[in-house]
Formats: sequence, structure tokens, C-alpha cells
Amino acid sequence: MVIESASRLHSYAGFLLLGVAASTSLTSTSPWAVLWTTPCIIVASMLIAWGAESAQFFVAQGFALAILAWMQTLPEFAIEAVLAWRQQTPLLLANLTGALRLLTGLAWPMIFITAAVMHKRRDKTYLLKIHLQRHHSVEVLGLILPLFYALVIWWKGKLAIYDSAVLIALYAAYLLVLTKLPPEESEGIEDLEAIPRAIVTAKPVRRNLAIAGLFIAGGTLIYFTAEPFLGSMVALATAFGIPSFVIIQWLAPVISEFPELASTFYFARQDEKAPVALMNIVSSNVNQWTLLVAMLPIVLSLSHGHPTALVFDAEQKSELILTIAQGLTGLVFLLNMEFAWWEALAMLALFLAQFVLPHTPITIIFGVWSAAGLLHFLIRRPPHNAFASFAKTWRAHVS
Repeated sequence: MVIESASRLHSYAGFLLLGVAASTSLTSTSPWAVLWTTPCIIVASMLIAWGAESAQFFVAQGFALAILAWMQTLPEFAIEAVLAWRQQTPLLLANLTGALRLLTGLAWPMIFITAAVMHKRRDKTYLLKIHLQRHHSVEVLGLILPLFYALVIWWKGKLAIYDSAVLIALYAAYLLVLTKLPPEESEGIEDLEAIPRAIVTAKPVRRNLAIAGLFIAGGTLIYFTAEPFLGSMVALATAFGIPSFVIIQWLAPVISEFPELASTFYFARQDEKAPVALMNIVSSNVNQWTLLVAMLPIVLSLSHGHPTALVFDAEQKSELILTIAQGLTGLVFLLNMEFAWWEALAMLALFLAQFVLPHTPITIIFGVWSAAGLLHFLIRRPPHNAFASFAKTWRAHVS
């Protein structure tokens, strides 16, 4: 049973929600508003995540993960839409780079650590690598073009409307390939949490109403909460003398992405689902490097009333190149269709180092490491690699 039409409907509703959220105003808010806006954002994210997990159960795993990742990060999209609409250009890159570095630098290692701890408890042996399946090559290689186009954007020093068109086209191509993959028979009801499991096992009418209800409820909460949540973050930063850039870059993404991280770690507890958990986050990386980045100049232009490019200053370029370098290193790690323990620890160590060291040396480390890793990959040419796996997947399901 496939409900792709429902998934498309949910995506359309999501884009409508972003437009509505962007129309709100970023006004002065009390720091105390964080006490009610933060729980609302978390609850909204959980409702959307439950709806997405229920809907994705009936379609191909890769396509399901893409839809799931997009819907789970909808609060992040709403926050960026509000910032763009209110022309808060210094904060746009703060939230974007913070969310992306959080996903790659913290979520990837924590998935491995969660899987390793549960593996040790269950089998009394150490987990050295998470092995990806052949069709996961679509998600892995789906990162290549967005990351390299991000380098072009960084080199230009601005993000324009035509960049949005390119990035949306890249995501559309990525999603098109994923729709060609068959459903995964290994997806069992027992892998779902209690609420999505109850929805999936319900009769079709009740199931669809429940999924729609979760999206509507979550979207309504985001609509009424996104603007005061951002306002409370800025007010909190001012009250404690912390730069708004820091609060928006780190605290806001942690809150908006928390339910996605929690559900992903739930999957990571099982050996056979650890690769799915990792690919869930990789799918989030892909949609944020494409759709989220593409949205910024579009909403900014609508706010100005004419085409407007987002021009980066020196600090924003520094944040962007560090985020790109981190993403490229993570991509190189996955090209052999494995994620090893030392790679997870290295990503975590460098993620933590950015809070105590200047960006430049960390960016250089990432850059040198990704270049050396790519060279080693090309020399070694492991038989089970992302390019070979993608070619087999393409021949089997696409061409």
C-alpha cells in the first residue's frame, strides 16, 4: 500500500506553512517567552515527526527518509523563513550553518555511539563500523553536487535567486531517483514508536485523518510560535550579554532539531537500523543544503519586493566555508559505504574544538583531511563504494 499522494499533499502543506510563517513579524519579545515558546516548538516538531514517520512507512525507504527528513526539519525552515522575511541577514547564515554543523558534527557521531553502546550490551562485542546498504549510495552521492555548489556560492560571496533555481533542481533530481527505489521489506511495524505504530495499524480512514491532524496541529503551533520563539532567543541573548549570532546559531537549531535527533537515536539502537538512522540525518543534510539554502533569497526577495541577493560579509563567509569543509569531510568518510568508529570520534572532536579554537585552523584541518581522504579513496578504490553501488542501483531501478 503506497500513499505517495498523501506525502505530496503534506509537502505542499509544508510549503504553505513556510509562507505563512514568513509573513509573521519579528517583534520585541520578553526573554521569559522562551519558557513557553521552546516547549511549543518541541511539541510541534514531535507532532510533525510522528506524522512523517507514519506516512513514510509505506513508500521506498530512500524516498521515505527524504520526506521524513524534510518534515522533521520543517521548524528549522520556518525559523529561517521568519529571519529572511524580517531581513535579519546577519542571522540567516548563523541558523543555517549551526543546524548543518550540528547534524554532521554531533548527530553522526552520536548515532555511532548509540549503536556501539547497544551493540556492546547485546552482543558483548565492539562495533567498529556501520555498514551502509547499496541503495544508501543515493543519499551519500546526493550530497556531492549541493556541497560543491555551496563552494561556488561561497566563492561568489552571495546567494541569488538563480542559485535557488539550481539548488531546487538538484533536490528534485535527488528526489526523483529516490522515488524509483522499491519499498524495503525489512521495515517492520515494531521499529516504530508507540504513537506512529498505532497510527500505521489503524484503518486507512483513521490513519490518514490522524496523519493530517498531526501535520495540521504541528503546523499551527509553528505558525503561532516561530516568531515569538526567535524573539525570545534574541531577548535572552541580550539579557545575558551573549551575541544573538551565537544563540541563533546553536540554541535555536538544538531545540528545533531535537525531536528529529531523538527519533534517529531510537533507530540507532538496532544494528540493522543504524544505517537508516545515519541516512535519515544525511537526508536532512541534503535537503538543508538545497531547499533550505534555496529558500533564503526567495523569501528575502519577497520581503524586499524585488529580486535581492544575500551578500555575505567576512564572518559569514568564514562560517560557511567551515560548514562546507565539515560536510565534505563527512562525505569522504561515507564514500566507502562505511562509517568507522575513528571517523565518528574525529568528527565529534572537531565539532567540539570549534568552540575553543579559531575557525581558520579547523577549516584547514577539514579541508586537508577531505582532500587526503579523497586521494586515498581514489588510490585504494574499494570494490564496495558509493559510486559502484549507485551504478548498480541505477541499472536495477532507474534505467
